[in-house]
Amino acid sequence: MKAFAIITLGLLLSTVQAFSQKGVEDGSKYGHGEDSIQCLKNLSLYTELVKQDRYDEAMPYWETAFNECPLSTRRLYTDGEKIMEYKIKHAENQAEKDKYFDELMKVYDQRMKYFGDHPRYGIPYIKGKKAISMLDFKKDDSEIRKEAYGLLKESVEEDGKSAQPAVLGIFMTSTVAMFNDGEIQAEDVVNNYTTIIDLLNAQIENPKMAKYKSTLEDLAGKIEELFARSGAADCNTLDRIFSPQLEEHKEDLPWLKRVSRLLANEMCEDMDLLYKVSEYQHTIEPSHSSAYGLARMYLKSGDTDRASDYYKEAINLVEDDTQKAKYYYQLGLVNLAGNNFSSARSNALKAIEANPEWGQPYILIGKAYATSASSIGDDEFTHKTAYWAAVDKFLRAKSVDPEVADEANNLINLYVKHFPEEKEIFFQGLEKGGSYTVGGWIGERTTVRSK
Repeated sequence: MKAFAIITLGLLLSTVQAFSQKGVEDGSKYGHGEDSIQCLKNLSLYTELVKQDRYDEAMPYWETAFNECPLSTRRLYTDGEKIMEYKIKHAENQAEKDKYFDELMKVYDQRMKYFGDHPRYGIPYIKGKKAISMLDFKKDDSEIRKEAYGLLKESVEEDGKSAQPAVLGIFMTSTVAMFNDGEIQAEDVVNNYTTIIDLLNAQIENPKMAKYKSTLEDLAGKIEELFARSGAADCNTLDRIFSPQLEEHKEDLPWLKRVSRLLANEMCEDMDLLYKVSEYQHTIEPSHSSAYGLARMYLKSGDTDRASDYYKEAINLVEDDTQKAKYYYQLGLVNLAGNNFSSARSNALKAIEANPEWGQPYILIGKAYATSASSIGDDEFTHKTAYWAAVDKFLRAKSVDPEVADEANNLINLYVKHFPEEKEIFFQGLEKGGSYTVGGWIGERTTVRSK
């Protein structure tokens, strides 16, 4: 009987223990017995308080549910993010901020542990959210930045075409920041950029994402701009990465377009990669960047007529005014090299019309005036008047574009030495400071000056 009593007591105790186990202990959603009641109670209390943005009051109830019934609901973690972010932002000192930041990290880690197998919001998604929070609150901590970069990379690689656009965008900014910190190489930046753009393009082309298409296209444009300004996209790096891939992708139009655009943005001239990419791309689908590549190719080979034709085609196809100005300017340089001064000026003026704040086209016109000086008029004095008009353009260049000031000043110092002397001006019946119309093809009003 005594033994029977002991066995019976043991069974009763084990039964009571089983019915009072917490969810964290037995893997159930809410636990059992009294603990399940307490879990549901805490979930209900904190949820109602969070709805009212009463995060301080919600926290104790949420914390109990977080620790005792972690499998109860995915909302436990999304609400946990709100509570911890609120606590971080309203912390009274750095120690408190650090404490709540650590708690926020636990929210993500525990969510991965208990809800990491969610088909849509699983581990890759949670890694991306965790990394973004790390950069939101600890962007000045180099170790945190490195860890966040690693999480973003894993998130993008694991989620693939399902990667969240926000994660793709932050991954690119993190990539550039890591490159600027010297933590990754230029090749890493290019490879990450390629991955990100490929995934974004897949989302843009996905019919299920049609309502987000304009937003995704805008994001892709910003990412491309960020990459172009990163300093990693230099011509040698692009050549080293993309040349080995060329033959494999020679019929892959999106790949060809991307590489061609990158090379054009960096003005990667005299590169076999540019020529080959442009030829393949232009065969499939003519575009401004492929036409530009072909123009550079023919210019290098000395066929300036064909080069000019392709520059004109690039100008007709491009929509961006800044890029259009660059094409007009380069066509003007071709004209100048061939002593076709009038066409050089005409194309430079069109470049100015497309980008009024760019000084280089004015410098091009000034050089055309100075180079053609010997053809202006029929005597030494009238030849020299071309330099007045040339210097006018150099002065104009630095007034609209401070970045060209050094070049403009050097040219001014060079050509004022060719101005007429005061006695020459006197013998022509002119006065310094007076108005004068330069003859020949220049045909512009200028100011009389002596050297």
